[in-house]
Amino acid sequence: MLQGTGSDVGKSVLVAGLCRAALRRGLKVRPFKPQNMSNNAAVALIPGESGEGEIGRAQWLQALACGVEPTVHMNPVLLKPQSETGSQIIVQGKVFGSAKARDYQALKPQLMEAVLASWRVVGEGADLVIAEGAGSPAEINLRSRDIANMGFATRANVPVVLVGDIDRGGVIASLAGTHRILADEDRAMVAGYIINKFRGDAVLFEDGIAAIGGFTGWPCFGIVKWLSEAARLPAEDSVALQQLGASRGSGFKVAVPALGHISNFDDIDPLRAEPALDVVFVRPGERLPVDAGLVILPGSKSTIADLDAFRANGWDSDLAAHRARGGAIVGLCGGYQMLGSTVLDPLGQEGCERQAAGLGLLDIETELLPEKTVRTSSAHSLAFDEPVDGYEIHLGRTTGRDTARPVLMVDGVADGASSADGKVFGCYLHGLFNAAGFRARFLSSLGVASSAGDQTGAINAALDAIAEQLEAQLDIDGLLAVSPLYPP
Repeated sequence: MLQGTGSDVGKSVLVAGLCRAALRRGLKVRPFKPQNMSNNAAVALIPGESGEGEIGRAQWLQALACGVEPTVHMNPVLLKPQSETGSQIIVQGKVFGSAKARDYQALKPQLMEAVLASWRVVGEGADLVIAEGAGSPAEINLRSRDIANMGFATRANVPVVLVGDIDRGGVIASLAGTHRILADEDRAMVAGYIINKFRGDAVLFEDGIAAIGGFTGWPCFGIVKWLSEAARLPAEDSVALQQLGASRGSGFKVAVPALGHISNFDDIDPLRAEPALDVVFVRPGERLPVDAGLVILPGSKSTIADLDAFRANGWDSDLAAHRARGGAIVGLCGGYQMLGSTVLDPLGQEGCERQAAGLGLLDIETELLPEKTVRTSSAHSLAFDEPVDGYEIHLGRTTGRDTARPVLMVDGVADGASSADGKVFGCYLHGLFNAAGFRARFLSSLGVASSAGDQTGAINAALDAIAEQLEAQLDIDGLLAVSPLYPP
C-alpha cells in the first residue's frame, strides 16, 4: 500500500505506473483504494449485478493500467463533496447517503466492514493488489476511526510504503516527522519509502537519504524523477486545477469556467492535447476571455450552487456577450443543465435551494430526481455522424423545445439539446471529446484542424512510459519482496 506524507504527493500516478509495470512482468495485478474523496468519478461494474456504479476516476485509470475492467470494489467508499462541510457517500458503487464531516466519522466503523469485504473480492484470483491511501497517516487526530490509511493497513495486514514529495520541499522532515508521531503498531507496517517528483541529479540527495535512514531506519525504494508523462493522465481531483489554466498565448482559445463543484473535468483532456487549441481554466475572480472561440461548461456536483457562483463571478454576462459575438458554447452534464431556463430540485438533494434560473441559452428545463443515472453508453453524433463511447453519472431529467434537436443518440435514445443555429449545445454524456473522429469533425466546424489521436491510446502510451521510468528508478523487486502475493 502506498501512503503519502501528505495529499497530492503523486500516489495515484505511482500506483497506476506500478500496476502497469506489474502487468508488463506478467502478474495479475489489481488496484484498490479504501476511501477516495473526489467529484471526478467513473462508472464501474458491480460484480454479480446487472447495473453499474461509481468509483473514483483514479481507480478507473489504475484498472486500465492493470488491463482489467474496473469494478466498484476497487474503491468501496467514494466521497463526493457537495458543500464546504458535507459530501455524498458512495459505498460499493451505490449512493449510501449524505453526511457532514463530523457525522461521517461516526459511520466509519460500519464502512470499514464494506472496505474489508471489497478488499477480499479484489484479491480473488490476483497475484498482487496495490492499494492507495488518502491524505496522510500522520493525521493522528483521525486515526481511531481511520479506514483510508493505517486503520485499513493494520486490519488487512498490508505492508506500507510511504511516498514523500520532494518538489514541495521539507521531504526529510515529512518522513522523519511521520515516523516520529506514528503509533508503534502503525510504524511497524512501514516497509520503506519512495521519494517522488525529484528534479535534477538524484546523486545530490544521497545525504538526504542517509539522514532519513538515520531518523527512521526505513530503507529507500528509490527516487522517482519528475514524471512528465503524468500530465497526459486524467487528474484525480480538482487539486490538479491549481496547475492548469495558464494560456499558451496562441491557438484557438477554449475557456472552461472552474466551477466550485466541478466534476469529471478530464472531459477536457482531449482538447488540452490538441496543439492547435489554447485551453484555459478560468478561476473565480477572473473574467471569461473575450478572445475565446469556445466556452465549455463542465460537469458539476451541485448545479444550483454553481449557477449562483457563476453569476457572482459575472460569468453569466461574459457568456451572454460571447454568445452575441457568435462564439460556440458546449455544456456537459451539470453544465448542460445550467444552459437551460430553470433547474428544479424539489427534494433538496443538492442543498436548501429548491429552484434556480438557468443561463437561458437553451430552451430546456431540468428537474433533479431521486434516481441517479450511472451507466456506460455507446452513442452516435447526429450532427457529425460519428460514434462516441462514454458514460453518464447524473441526477435529473431535462425536457424542452430544444431537445427536439438532440446532440446524440445514446443506446438508441435521443440525448441533449441544441440551439437553432447549432452554436450552443449540451448533453449528459461524459467522454464526448475522447473519440478522435468526433473531435476532428467538431473542431473542423470551428475552423480548427485536429492532430491528436485516440485518447485511450494516448493514456496507455503514457502508462507504458511511466512504467518504464519506474522500472529504471525504483527497486521494484524489493517492493514485490515485501508484498504478500495472493492468495494471502
